[in-house]
Amino acid sequence: MLTERAKQLIPKARIVSFASWKEVYPEQVIAIFQQADDGVCYLTDSDLEQIKTLSPQTTEDLEKAKILREKAKEIVEQARKKVLEKFPSITQPGGELYPPERAEACWRDYWHFLRCITYGIAASMSEFTSQEGLKNMQLLYEELKVPLPAMVLGLEYLKVFSLEQIFPQEKETISAYFDHLINQMKKFQ
Repeated sequence: MLTERAKQLIPKARIVSFASWKEVYPEQVIAIFQQADDGVCYLTDSDLEQIKTLSPQTTEDLEKAKILREKAKEIVEQARKKVLEKFPSITQPGGELYPPERAEACWRDYWHFLRCITYGIAASMSEFTSQEGLKNMQLLYEELKVPLPAMVLGLEYLKVFSLEQIFPQEKETISAYFDHLINQMKKFQ
């Protein structure tokens, strides 16, 4: 059962901020990203095409984001398996991710982390996070007693398995987006 404080923090715990994007992209492009984020979904093919039309310089980055979107379920599942290998009792009675609903919420967070990272990749904005949103996420994680080592490890594995989907020459560039969020979350500890 969620506490009242957790319920108040959830809508404020938003990872992405589009504020600095206004210097780079027209309002129509930012609105597409904002709508996807508000809807808690990945950019659709239609969104990607609209962005490409409005900002043709994003074409290559949009393709990378699309690849990760299409592989998101698989990437998240692989990361989840690795976290469970490292923390085998975490979902057992008495574990930090027990009962099963609690574990499912954390696996969903992995899906959201990857979603937000794809926004950064699609826009070529490696520093895509909202400091206020992350502060609220930190408070939420403290309130819910989320196991940060497991969450950070999962995020690191999201990076590993995402990079397997990308051409070798692009791995260093794409790593920066993951590293940014990993480093932000490490500050929670």
